Parts: sequence; C-alpha cells; structure tokens
Amino acid sequence: MDLELTEDQKLFRNTTVKFLETEAPVEKVRELNKAGEGFPAEFWAQGAELGWAALLVPEELGGGSISGNGFQDLAIVAEEFGRLVSPGPLLPVNTVIAGLVDGAASGADHSEAIEGLMSGEVIGSWAAYEPNGHWEPLSPSTTAAKNGGNYVITGVKDRVEVGDVANVVLVTARTDEGVALFLVPTDADGVTVEPVESLDFVRHYATIRFDGVTVPAEAKVGTEATTANIVERMFQVATVLQTAEMCGAIDRVFEFTVQWAFDRYSFGRPLASYQALKHRFSDMRTWLECCMATTDEAVKAVNNRAENAGRLASIAKAYVGTKAIVIIQDCVQMHGGLGVTWEHDCHLYLRRTMVDRQLFGTPADHKRRIADLIGL
Repeated sequence: MDLELTEDQKLFRNTTVKFLETEAPVEKVRELNKAGEGFPAEFWAQGAELGWAALLVPEELGGGSISGNGFQDLAIVAEEFGRLVSPGPLLPVNTVIAGLVDGAASGADHSEAIEGLMSGEVIGSWAAYEPNGHWEPLSPSTTAAKNGGNYVITGVKDRVEVGDVANVVLVTARTDEGVALFLVPTDADGVTVEPVESLDFVRHYATIRFDGVTVPAEAKVGTEATTANIVERMFQVATVLQTAEMCGAIDRVFEFTVQWAFDRYSFGRPLASYQALKHRFSDMRTWLECCMATTDEAVKAVNNRAENAGRLASIAKAYVGTKAIVIIQDCVQMHGGLGVTWEHDCHLYLRRTMVDRQLFGTPADHKRRIADLIGL
C-alpha cells in the first residue's frame, strides 16, 4: 500500500517484518503444509504479544493502536502477511473482534472474550457462509430459537477459517425477530467440526454443524436491530484486510519476477531487455499501483468509519481481486517452465490470492454491491 506511515508505524512494520521473516519464512510454510498443520499456537501467541489482535480494541477494553489509527496499523500487518504468505488467524480473529467491539454498545458484555482473543489464548472466526450459498451473511438458513432464557441454534456453516482450531465462532442466525449474531464455543454440546481441504497451504477451513446447540441469551452480540451495522463493519474489516494482503502478495511476486528477468539470459541478453516483456512488466506495474491506491483509500475509509467505506471496500475487492490473479499468472509465465513447478514459490502466492479473491464476496459480487450502493 501507499499509506504515508508515521515513524511509529514504520517501526511497527519493521518489527512485524523481522518477526515474520524469522518465525514464518516461506520455507516454514512449506514445512507446515507437509506436516498438515495450519499455524503453530506459539507463533500466534507471539504475534498477539506484538499487538496484532489489539489494534481494533479501544483502550478502555485493554486494546490500543500504534498510531491512533488502528485499522491502518492492522492493514500494515496484513500486507506483510501477504508478502510472505504467512500462517495465522489474523483476518478471522480481528473480524470477530470488530464484531464484538461494535456489538458491545447495544448488547451483552463480551469483554472477557475480547481479552482472550487479544491475548492469543482464544481463536475466533466468523461463521457466515452456508453450504451451496453465495456471500449473503444477512440471509442465513441457520436458526436460533428462543427457549426461555436461552437460544437453540440449528444449522450448518462452511468455509469457516481456522474452524478446525477455533475456540469460538461468531454465528449469523435467524431468530423470530430477525437476524442476530451469537458467540458460540466450539466445545458446546451439539457442535461438530469437520475440517475440509483448502487451496491455501496453511489457511485451513472447516464445516461446522450446530445440532440444537443451546447458548445463553448473553451469547447474542448486539441486537437484531443492530446486526446489519455490525455485519457491515465486520465485512469491511475482512474485505479490506484481504485486499491489503493481496497487495503484499502481488508486490512481492512482481519484485522477484523483475529480478528474475534481469538475472535470466536468453540469446545473450537478459529477459528484461526484450521489448515485449518490458511492455508486459509496465502493464503489471500500472495494475499494481492501482491496486495499492484503491486499497489505500479503502483502508483510510474503514479506519475513519467514513460514510463511503462500504463502497470503497467493494471497489478495492473488485479491482484487486481481479488484477491480483492476472499479475501473478503473468509472473508465472515470465518464469517459463520453472514457474509452474512445485518447487517455485509463485504457486504459493497464487493459492493465497485465489482464496482471498473468492471469500467474503467475489469481484463479481462486489461489482453488484457497488451498483446497488450507487443506485444503478
């Protein structure tokens, strides 16, 4: 991204980069994949100590940001995650935190859950997708029936990130009064977690079944009247973190591809000297700058809770989600046969961007959303 960073933010970024390069280099990603693991618990605990899960939490709840602009600080971390295809529940945990923080104004107190998420001791995820369904978080078939002072949740959620290791999930369900959010422990009676295959090497997902799961009324986050606003905030946080991560990924891939073009010789000349390739690199650089610019504006808008934050988030996801794949595919082609081998890192970045592109709304979904927001 092209955010103008303060000195504190630059230090925060450098600390994050150093930690990720030391604890989770690309070689480590391959090792985790070979072992069938997602992320080491101690890795995320150390990340939490660096403040990765406290940036969206107000100081009165124990959180705080580096610069006073918590989401901008968080986007810095997301971009560096993209540059190293890093493991860890950065997006799901912070999305849940965003929902709990916004829900605190109109519902039960979830400060204990927020504290656990900030410390890294608790892993959370947003369970919004349903089998065979598109991105429609406010149209769930999962139900939450009132039973005295409790709610009984029944339904199935899929594509739940870190669902295989999550301690709690924020479930979108339909009540008699509308759609509500419920914080549900994954060890509750009636909860069944089924890990599923993932395109990303270290980003695991799960299908979670709720068979008459009973939770107290205090598990509700906000109220039915405020759910739409809470969901919108969570959606904006998740979507723009994705675009920041994709920007980091394509920036890194473009960087090592340009270096490859200078180092690789063909007919006595470096590949970078051929005019046709120069033009393609120029196109990719232009697209990359546009990705950075649209994400930059979306980050600022979401950080400031601007009125147009939802539209800018969708513009960023629609554009970056489209161009990121094109850029990385072009970089694969620039590497020739080497680019499509298992040993090359290109496919790790392609996998990560493909997953980010598809979840929380595809580019096509976001284009339709933009049209609705501007009244077309």
